[in-house]
Amino acid sequence: MRIEVRGKNLEVTEELREAVVQRFQRVGKQVSEFATLEVELCEEKNPRISDRMVAEATLGLKGVTLRAKEASPDMLHSIHELAEDIRRQVKKHREKRRKRHRTRKITQRLKGETA
Repeated sequence: MRIEVRGKNLEVTEELREAVVQRFQRVGKQVSEFATLEVELCEEKNPRISDRMVAEATLGLKGVTLRAKEASPDMLHSIHELAEDIRRQVKKHREKRRKRHRTRKITQRLKGETA
């Protein structure tokens, strides 16, 4: 999986980049190596917003795009929550594909028996 990390109103340090890579390693094992993950880290400039650190992710898979956005006062916490959200979406997508595959297999078998 290819990971791109961008910053908006925020300097992307090596520590943040490593945190993103480490958190998304688990997701990387479940998706194709051709998948692309784009993570955008930004800081809201409005001081009235308590959850100023925002992390957004777009995961491009074959035929589907998964997106998530998380905000909190701490950037590392936002990254952690973002990774968990994407992990949940990937798991749901994989289960859906497996269910479709099993259903098609069963229908093919049933068609073969009746023919």
